[in-house]
Amino acid sequence: MAAHLGTPTVLVEVSRGPGPAAEGVVAAAEALDCDLAIYLDVGGDALARGAEPGLASPLCDAVMLAAAVAAADRVAPLGAVFGPGCDGELTPDEVVDRIRELAAAGAWLGTWGLTQPVASELEAAAGIVPTEASLQAVRCARGETGDAEIRDGRARARLTPLGALTFFFDVLTAHERELPLARAVAGAGSLDEARDALAALGVSTELDYQRRAARER
Repeated sequence: MAAHLGTPTVLVEVSRGPGPAAEGVVAAAEALDCDLAIYLDVGGDALARGAEPGLASPLCDAVMLAAAVAAADRVAPLGAVFGPGCDGELTPDEVVDRIRELAAAGAWLGTWGLTQPVASELEAAAGIVPTEASLQAVRCARGETGDAEIRDGRARARLTPLGALTFFFDVLTAHERELPLARAVAGAGSLDEARDALAALGVSTELDYQRRAARER
């Protein structure tokens, strides 16, 4: 991706939990002379409460949102949900309901629509670093609707015009009122501890799936 964009690209280490991840974000911001970090999730599962039937990968989202809060005194955070429903986890209606809750809490900051030039840029990037969910947003921006099979048939994403939008939110206000999974993992010292914190809430994660898949192999 760095070669494609012609600019430095940051990889964030999450295995030691939100605290060290926050330090990584701060170090990257200092190295790149940035004063704002945008924490962007594709699909909307970052806003999950944990009981959504399709929820499959809340762990890294929760860790990074907790990291955003931990780093907020040094790097201003902005939350974003791109392509509501495009990852086949939360439905578009569930994401809209979460956005409504963010608005009621005073945390929804605005919305941006995917333009055709940016859709083409995203499509080109996905040819180098495959990303099914983001490509569904491209399809939405080009007017496609209906169900799309993703993740080797394990999930279906519902394509609507909503999938071409990005919703921005105030991370600190949302964390205080509307992000229970991020709050649950805030004190975790590792990815396993974060996973255990979500498991205590009855939430299965992508780490659980990957370990099951490894055992089956």
